[in-house]
Amino acid sequence: MSKPHIIVGISGASGAIYGVTLLDMLREVEVETHLVVSKSGELTLSAETGLKLKDMETRADHIHPVKNIGATIASGSFKTMGKIIAPCSIRTASEISSGITASLLTRATDVVLKERRRLAFMVCETPLHLGHLRTLTQLAEMGAIIAPPVPAFYTAPASIDAMVRQSLGRVLDLFDIETDITRWPGLAPS
Repeated sequence: MSKPHIIVGISGASGAIYGVTLLDMLREVEVETHLVVSKSGELTLSAETGLKLKDMETRADHIHPVKNIGATIASGSFKTMGKIIAPCSIRTASEISSGITASLLTRATDVVLKERRRLAFMVCETPLHLGHLRTLTQLAEMGAIIAPPVPAFYTAPASIDAMVRQSLGRVLDLFDIETDITRWPGLAPS
C-alpha cells in the first residue's frame, strides 16, 4: 500500500520556515509530499532561510513547477489527504476565494476544495483589514480551515523551531497526522 499523499504550498508571505519544517515533519511520519511554491514564495524562501527551490528536493518527495497546471495535483482524480499552504499570503487566499486559478499553487488548491478534501491556510498577515477578513470568511464558508500560526506559550518553547513545530503539529492534527508536539496538560484544580 502506498503512503498517503498531501500537497504542501508555500506562498510569498513571511514565514517560509513553516513550509520547510512542515516538509521535514511529514517526512518523519512517512507521508508523501507534493510541493508547489509560488514565485513570491521562492523569493521569501531564499530571503528568510537562505534556501533555494532546488534545496527542497531533499525535503519534498515531489516538487511541481508553479507554471505546470497539467501536474498530477491539478486533477481531482489524484487522491490526496488534502493541502496545507504554509505560509499563505493574502494574495494567494484572495485568488482562491475568488475562483481565479492563475498558477498550479491556486489550481491545486481549488481542486482540493472542489473534491471536499481537507484544506488548511496558515495565513501569515497582520493586521487584517476588512477585505482580508471577508476573504478568509469566504474561504471558511467554502470549507477551508483558517489556521494562522499562533505560538502555544504553555509549552514554554525554548526556540523558534519549537514554536514552529508546535503550530505545525496543531495543523497536522486536523489531518489526523500524529506528531510529537506538547499537548495542553490542563490546569490543576484550585
